[in-house]
Amino acid sequence: MSSSSVRVTNVPAIKNAPLVGLAEGNGSFNNYHLAALVLGVPYVLKSILPFVNRGGFKTYLFLVVLTGVPTTIAYWTLNSLYGSRKNEKVHLPGKNIEEYITIKDVELKNMYKGREKIPMQVFHDAYFDGKIDFKDDIMDVLEARLDWAKMNFTPELFKYVLTEFLPEVVVHSQNQDEEQVRGHYDRGDDFYSWFLGPRMIYTSGIISNPDIEESLETLQDNKLAVVCSKLDLKPNDRLLDIGCGWGTLVAYAAKNFGCDVTGVTLGKNQAKFGEARIEQYGVSERARILCCDYREIPAGKGAYTKIVSLEMAEHVGVRRYSKFLRQVYDLLDDDGIFVFQVAGIRPSWQYEDLIWGLFMNKYVFPGADASCSLGWVINQLEAAGFEIKNVDVLGVHYSATIYRWYQNWVSNKDKVVEKYGDRWFRIWVFFLAYSTIISRQGSASVFQITMHKNLNAYHRVKGVQNHASIKIQLDQEPVYVSFFNSCNHKSSTFLPA
Repeated sequence: MSSSSVRVTNVPAIKNAPLVGLAEGNGSFNNYHLAALVLGVPYVLKSILPFVNRGGFKTYLFLVVLTGVPTTIAYWTLNSLYGSRKNEKVHLPGKNIEEYITIKDVELKNMYKGREKIPMQVFHDAYFDGKIDFKDDIMDVLEARLDWAKMNFTPELFKYVLTEFLPEVVVHSQNQDEEQVRGHYDRGDDFYSWFLGPRMIYTSGIISNPDIEESLETLQDNKLAVVCSKLDLKPNDRLLDIGCGWGTLVAYAAKNFGCDVTGVTLGKNQAKFGEARIEQYGVSERARILCCDYREIPAGKGAYTKIVSLEMAEHVGVRRYSKFLRQVYDLLDDDGIFVFQVAGIRPSWQYEDLIWGLFMNKYVFPGADASCSLGWVINQLEAAGFEIKNVDVLGVHYSATIYRWYQNWVSNKDKVVEKYGDRWFRIWVFFLAYSTIISRQGSASVFQITMHKNLNAYHRVKGVQNHASIKIQLDQEPVYVSFFNSCNHKSSTFLPA
């Protein structure tokens, strides 16, 4: 089929992809083939090699252990290099690499020229070090990445997976989480304000009207309204926000709904910022932020009538995921509501998805290994005793949000470079530009899930009235106040309370 069968969009709400940006990548992989190789290679070796061919079943098992990892690495490498694209409806332009990027490093320049594509991991590492530059607008060049970059597994990626990623997945200790989270989120409030803007919300906003170009602040206000509506907040509610960030939702809920709100974050700067915002909003008597690990949340069965956690569970890790959800279950009142937002990679992945995920884990969100598919997340939630009421998939909403972060970041380049250096600017501009594309095309998405305990005595009929997905709007006009934080941000007269 020709590229004429693939349609582009022209929607004001998002950064629309050009035709080349809609090309599919390589997703060639088969678990049965891999299993056959892992079991078959040692069988063949045992049959033909001297000495070991005299051994029995134990010798075979020894060879399975000995050759399993190298065989797997070889299989992944070859498939990522030579596997076919999902389809070729979109034809790639076939331009020389020099039309997209400028390679300043002599060794790299000799290796990658003309139609010789550069591995994406090699590219972004060299870009961060200033050895490569984009020829034109970063976003435009990345849209055409399949024409100049290879999405293959490199030795450096395997090294990272085996020596850092997998050990962190296995351990995920409290000390490890604290070190990684604080190293990331305590970098500086100004650093984050230069792309998050005055709301200081580091999670996906929500598009309310795709036919207009809503501001970042509007997208985030839409999200706050939707989350609080799904929680069905009342003045007598006790709300817990696990992973509250800079405390915007904590202050918003306390101000607009009169409920008692407790936020939890590991970030020291975030806690300090959030407490200042709470005080500015005049809700200190019913809102607070605890700077602690989620494992240290004050215990108390049914202590909270409503619980929310927005894009924090990725940091919990696969190993501790079920235990975390059981903890939430115990903290929630039997008649309570839990709104859970989490990002994840699609199960029908392409190699690009995995390479992007490893980049994110190494450079942006270390330790966030629990970015799993929606099906996996739902299974974990149901196993913990929750009943799913509603699921909204917000990937394209996240793309719209991140694109606005990207625009903010680019506009603040001089400030970032002056204080944090060119490398930090490069890492984040690549992260934001690429993530805009990744979330738009479905490589990764974000799921907003509303649930309650799966108990006979839960009055499900009471949840019918607000069972209206992301079209929910507030029943009242929210209160807005100005806020001036310690990082010398400009005062805004339109911050959510």
